[in-house]
Amino acid sequence: MALIDLWKKDPDQIFSKSIQQVIAFAGDGKLSDGSTASLELREYLKNIPSDVLLRYADYCLAESFQNSGLALQDIVNEIGRRIGFEVTPGYYRGTSGQPGHDGLWKDKDGHSILVEVKTTDAYRIDLNRIAVYRRDLEKRDLIDLERSSMLVIVGRQDTGDLEAQIRGSKYAWDMRVISVEALVSMMKLKEEVEDPSIIERIHKILVPKEFTRLDQIVDIAFAAVKDVKEGEPGDDDEQVNGKSEGRVSRVAFYAECVKRIESKLKISLIRQTRTSYSSSDGNTALICASSRFYEKEKGYWFGFLPYQGDFLSKAKDAYVAFGCGTPDKIFLIPYKVFETWLKYFNKTKSWNREYWHIKIRESGQSSRMMGRTGTKNFDLDQYLIRP
Repeated sequence: MALIDLWKKDPDQIFSKSIQQVIAFAGDGKLSDGSTASLELREYLKNIPSDVLLRYADYCLAESFQNSGLALQDIVNEIGRRIGFEVTPGYYRGTSGQPGHDGLWKDKDGHSILVEVKTTDAYRIDLNRIAVYRRDLEKRDLIDLERSSMLVIVGRQDTGDLEAQIRGSKYAWDMRVISVEALVSMMKLKEEVEDPSIIERIHKILVPKEFTRLDQIVDIAFAAVKDVKEGEPGDDDEQVNGKSEGRVSRVAFYAECVKRIESKLKISLIRQTRTSYSSSDGNTALICASSRFYEKEKGYWFGFLPYQGDFLSKAKDAYVAFGCGTPDKIFLIPYKVFETWLKYFNKTKSWNREYWHIKIRESGQSSRMMGRTGTKNFDLDQYLIRP
C-alpha cells in the first residue's frame, strides 16, 4: 500500500512515526532520484500539517540516519512551496548530465532561486559548485541568470563562517544563507497573515539585496504585525461558544471547523494563510471564517475580502465556510453560488482596506444570510454541515 494511502487510512498512526520510520513505508524505503520511495514521500509531505513538517525537519537535524540529508532536502522544498514559491525539486545526487542543485524556487515575478540544503555548515561549502549548477540551469533555459540568485539553507543558526565565506567571494551579490529554523518561521508567518502583498514582500527577503537602508525590512515587520493584530473583518478575540478566546484558541477553532469540512468534502486541506486552505493539488480551495454571536445584531458578522475571492476563483472547486459560534454550526457554500450574492451585501471601502459585510441571523431553526436593506436574503439551511 502506498504511503499516501496508509496516511489516509490512519493519519494519527503515521504522524506518530519519525520521518525515518515514515520513509520505510515509502516504496522500497530507499530514497533515490526518480524512485517510487521519493515520489511517495514528496506526495505525502504535500498533504501533512505544517507542525508535522517542522517536527520532521527537527528530527533530520538532530538524528543522523541513512538519507537524512535527502529527506531534509524534500522537507525544505515543501516548506518553500508552502511559503508560496513554485518549487521544482532538484536531484539527490547530480550527474554529468544533470545539475546537482537541491531545488529551484520561482516567485510570481519570475525571479528564480537555486536552493542548496546542508544539514550543517561545519565543513567549508564549495560555492563555485553551486554557481556551476546555476549556469547549467541557464544553459538549459530554465532560468534567466539576471533574474536568479542562490540560497544556501543550513540546519543551524550559527552560520558566521559561511557568511564570511560568501562575503569574501565573488558571489556576495548573488548568494544568501538562511537557517532551516528561520525558513520555518517564514512559513509560520505566511500562515498567520492574510494580505497577499505582505506574502510577496516576505519572498523578497530571500533575494540578495544590499540592506544599508533598512526601511524594507522594517516595513515587512510592521505590516505583518498589523495584519495579524487586525485579523479578518468581524474576527475578534472576545468570545466564541461562550468562552473567553485569544489567538491560540481561535486557531483551534479554525482547526476543528476545517476538520469537519474535510470530512464533508472527503479531502485533505492544507493551511495557506490565516483563513485560506487548499488541497495539495490546488484543485480545491477554502476560505474559513468564524464569528461569535453578537447579541445586539442577533446573529453573526463576518467580513469577506476581495483577495479572498481572487484566491477562490483560481480553484476548480472552491468554498466559503462560516463557523457560527461553534464548530458544530458551519455553513459551507460553493463559491460559485456565494459570488453571485456579493452584490447584495454592504461594502466598506477605505484607502487601505475593502471588504463585504456578511451577516447571518437565526430565526427558530432556520438561518439566513442578510442582504442590505431593500435587497434580498439567502436561506442557508441547505448549506449547514450536519453530523
